[in-house]
Amino acid sequence: MTSERYLYGVTAFLIYLMVILLNGAVISTVLLHKTLQQPMYIFVSMLCINGLYGSTAFFPSLLYNLFNNIKTISYTGCVTQVFSLHTYAGCEMTLLTIMAFDRYVCIFNPLRYNNIMSLATIFKLVVSAWLYTVILVGIHLALTIRLPLCDTVILKVYCDNWSVVRLSCVDITVNNVYGLFISSTFTAVMPMLIVISYIQIFRICIKSTKDFRTKALQTCSPHLITITNYAANLLFELLVYRFIPENFNYELRTVMSVQVIVVPPLLNPLIYGLKMKEIRVKIIQTFHLPTSIVHNRKL
Repeated sequence: MTSERYLYGVTAFLIYLMVILLNGAVISTVLLHKTLQQPMYIFVSMLCINGLYGSTAFFPSLLYNLFNNIKTISYTGCVTQVFSLHTYAGCEMTLLTIMAFDRYVCIFNPLRYNNIMSLATIFKLVVSAWLYTVILVGIHLALTIRLPLCDTVILKVYCDNWSVVRLSCVDITVNNVYGLFISSTFTAVMPMLIVISYIQIFRICIKSTKDFRTKALQTCSPHLITITNYAANLLFELLVYRFIPENFNYELRTVMSVQVIVVPPLLNPLIYGLKMKEIRVKIIQTFHLPTSIVHNRKL
């Protein structure tokens, strides 16, 4: 193994380990403390679970290739990675959309919030998010598997659906049309629903007191940071890689394509852990961290 490949391998391992520790800390804290078993915190833990799922679909394969100095993957392994990474990406956006609706209900109707966002409702929303994504991606993958492949080289360090479709030497019109339908669903329709939710939230804030606006901003800011980061990475990945991959430097294209998988699972627990006092305090109590962390955040 070259020193450069070894450096990449160690870096990837440390990032994956950090993702596991950070997301695991948030998930275990929400599970262990009944006071955190509320809609907002449950959705945060679901986001972290999805982050672990997406990271596990990417990092083990990458680490295996780096430490064994190989650049191949079996067809079955590639198809499995396609399904896993696409369901991760779709569920991430779906969960963020649901969380925007949750913030809207919390601010628009706080007195009925717990009744509207009951545990039964939360369960239905989370299951619906996964089922919706799995069905869409499952159909997409079924259309891809039927294609005969005329090449074996993909342009990425991981398998995604478009990478496999590009290897076919037959008509891929159906795949293109359905792919654009899914892409528009996750990069246009859902962001539009999020924007609509926040327009309503801002309208309420404008008519409310300064204290209410401050509290609303503190409640919504972690989600706004998360959705902005994820939407930007996802949109760049879609536009650059699907439509103009040859016009970008390979190294830059590789880094940007990896960001949509690596950055959200790494930043989400940090954003929510630092911005949401309730989670931050419970994490410190659970893992017996120095209390100065809490005090410093108050300054």
